[in-house]
Amino acid sequence: MHNFQTYPIDMLEFNPFTKIGKEWALVTTNADTKDNTMTISWGGVGVMWGKNVVYVFIRDTRYTKEFIDKNEFFSISFLDETYRQALNYCGAHSGRDEDKIANAGLNSNHKMGIPFIDESNLVLLCHKLSATRITEDSFLSPDIKEKWYPDGNMHTMYIAEIMEVLAR
Repeated sequence: MHNFQTYPIDMLEFNPFTKIGKEWALVTTNADTKDNTMTISWGGVGVMWGKNVVYVFIRDTRYTKEFIDKNEFFSISFLDETYRQALNYCGAHSGRDEDKIANAGLNSNHKMGIPFIDESNLVLLCHKLSATRITEDSFLSPDIKEKWYPDGNMHTMYIAEIMEVLAR
């Protein structure tokens, strides 16, 4: 296991459009003693309700959503480009059918009982504050439904407080 240090959140500097949208991340949580992760490329960071938060979007059909819904904690793990194949794998396979973390060549680590990906170089440990299902009625532009939800497989937006930042 790698040695992670707490990193001051006020020193955190990255471009969220690049870090999340182009480089991607893994959202990881657990339920019933099993860790599960999935690749995310939609989300962001900011301030809400006076707290430093992250927000992520997870489709209804994702196995990881079942885990996130059962647990009030999750992590966001950022890996360097050498792990692109693992990120692709975690976005294309379901933990419902296999140990996706191991099969992607990754390992779980834990802090405060929250699982995160040990190969990460930056980790956000998060406490879930809100879960809001996105519905078709909320779209102000009709092309959103056509382009992103033609089969009706909607997202839930999770807003979570960033409790701790870890770096190695």
